[in-house]
Amino acid sequence: MQKPLKERYRDDAGAARLTLRADGELGAEGVSCSVETGRALVEAGLHPASGGDGSLACSGDMLLQALVACARVTLRSVAVNRGLEVAGRVVAEGDLDFRGTMGVDPAASVGFTAIRLRFELDSSASDDDLDALLETTERYCVVFQTLAGGVPLEISRG
Repeated sequence: MQKPLKERYRDDAGAARLTLRADGELGAEGVSCSVETGRALVEAGLHPASGGDGSLACSGDMLLQALVACARVTLRSVAVNRGLEVAGRVVAEGDLDFRGTMGVDPAASVGFTAIRLRFELDSSASDDDLDALLETTERYCVVFQTLAGGVPLEISRG
């Protein structure tokens, strides 16, 4: 499925450049935001550690979920291309200090201070093949590379 796309992008680099967009509408009541995912509507709100009741998706959890999803899809794509049978799980964990998020301690970091991505793989492939699979997954996982390298961010009011 990717072969014709790769050929097109080699021939026309401009065709490979897209701007992805997420859109969220502020909730009229409470502290929430509806986010369109393209497939469903997700209602996001505060994590219980910052005053939420746990009924809404936490943006930090959603970030880790995006990392897991991207890593899993990338790994499966590479495995299929290499003819490797691989099953298992991908787990992301992130450390937060809610003192920073809630403005309790100005010295405390706001945001994740560390994120760990773990692959629990079941496969008959060799260790060398699995190591190469993870290296390639790391290299081509969009969310991983964005978090690892950082990107310029800007904020504006429209």
